[in-house]
Amino acid sequence: MTTTTPPLNVLFLCTHNSARSILAEALLNSMGKDRFKAYSAGSSPRENQQPNPLGLQVLQKAGISTEGLRSKSWDEFAIPGAPQMNLIITVCDNAAGEVCPIWPGHPATAHWGYPDPSEGDGTDAEKLEAFRKTLHAMKRRLELLVSLPAGKLDQSVLQTSARELSKA
Repeated sequence: MTTTTPPLNVLFLCTHNSARSILAEALLNSMGKDRFKAYSAGSSPRENQQPNPLGLQVLQKAGISTEGLRSKSWDEFAIPGAPQMNLIITVCDNAAGEVCPIWPGHPATAHWGYPDPSEGDGTDAEKLEAFRKTLHAMKRRLELLVSLPAGKLDQSVLQTSARELSKA
C-alpha cells in the first residue's frame, strides 16, 4: 500500500494576471510534476483581460504548455469550493502591497518581485526578450522550490522556505 501526498497548491498573484503570474503558473505546472499544482490570478484584471501574447509565445517556444491559461480575478480562489492554497506568491510589487482576501486555510505567503516584461515602449523583439528573461529568472527560483525536501514544504515551515527563496 502506498501513500500519495496531495500536491501543494500554489497561487501566483499579480495585478492584471496577464504576464508574470501566468508565466509562473505555466512554469510550475510544467516543472512541479505531481508535487505542485499552480494557479494564477490578478487583484484587478481588466475587463476581457487575456494572457499577454508575448508571454504565451515565450512559453510555447520553451516547450511549456499554454493550454487552459486565462486571466482571472483572485476572487475565484476565495469562494467556497475553490482549491485551497498552501502557498500564495505575489510576483509584482503592486499586488504585494494590496489588501488580499482572507484565504481559506491561511496559506503561507511570500513575495518574489519581478519587473513587468510588458512595460515600456521597446520593439517587439525587445519586449519578447524581456519576457524571455523573466521566464528564465522565474525558472531558476522555481527549480529551487521544486527541489526542496518534503520537510521544507511542510505547512509549518513553508512560509519561511518560500520567503528565503525570494533572496535566491
